[in-house]
Amino acid sequence: MGTEVTVLSQSLKKTDDGLRLGADYYHATSDPVTFAQLVGAFELIVNTISAKLDLDAYLGLLAVNGALANVGAPAEPLSLNVFSLIMRGRTYAGSLIGGIREPQEMLDFCAEHDIGSEIEVIPADKMNEAYDLVLASDVRYRFVIDTSTLA
Repeated sequence: MGTEVTVLSQSLKKTDDGLRLGADYYHATSDPVTFAQLVGAFELIVNTISAKLDLDAYLGLLAVNGALANVGAPAEPLSLNVFSLIMRGRTYAGSLIGGIREPQEMLDFCAEHDIGSEIEVIPADKMNEAYDLVLASDVRYRFVIDTSTLA
């Protein structure tokens, strides 16, 4: 849609998928060179993970007046050095989309632009195993629980 997209992921395991799904670039955050190479490179970073991360490192990837939007919800508090924000006019924001209107708008947008998703459907009785996989960062994409399997 005219926007240059970069995937920042912990490893390079999903590179082929990221590029196939429309990303222009793919970088591993486990490689310290990534943060040195990409200083000031982004206008917007959308953080979808719910793990604790070094906010200052990610804020350093933003251009002047860039924004980091957090939509993941880590269990642990995050900390940041305020100078990561104020020295270059950066913004740190969050969003909790849980109502009916916002998800419907997203689904309508996806339908209009032929955007799909990569998911793994699991039966309800596999929720505990799925949760363990999430904690171990061993999930390819997102689990969707098939509630029709509930007894």
